[in-house]
Amino acid sequence: MKKIFISIFLLFMPICIGFLIGINSNISAYQVINKPFLSPPGIVFPIVWSILYILLGISSVIIYNSNNKYKNNALLVYFLGLFFNFIWSLIFFNLKGYLLAYIDLILIIIFTIRTILLFNKINKLSAYLLLPYFFWLIFAMYLNLGVYLLN
Repeated sequence: MKKIFISIFLLFMPICIGFLIGINSNISAYQVINKPFLSPPGIVFPIVWSILYILLGISSVIIYNSNNKYKNNALLVYFLGLFFNFIWSLIFFNLKGYLLAYIDLILIIIFTIRTILLFNKINKLSAYLLLPYFFWLIFAMYLNLGVYLLN
């Protein structure tokens, strides 16, 4: 029963983080800042992030339910990445700290790469599920840098 509860928690935790980001961040600020070329309309972000958070949750459940002795270490790195993901929005949207947000994004990417490598040693599918998140982070890095330079 405990394993089922933790699996459900892990599955929905990224989605809950996304919800907390949405209600605690001044996301409307995105509409009025100068944005770089290729910036998608604001409506794209909640759709993409919802899909990515679902993939993150599934990936973490796969790792948690494995019998690998390194799963706790892998999940710790994953959680650290999620923490930096959460604070990015607060830094970017609420504080308008575009450079600090960019530095935070670099940390998110570092933790994501490490997570992918650790997850890959435990279960390849769990690592593959993180690739769309990684590629979106690279695109977000471009957008964040562009916003920093243009504002």
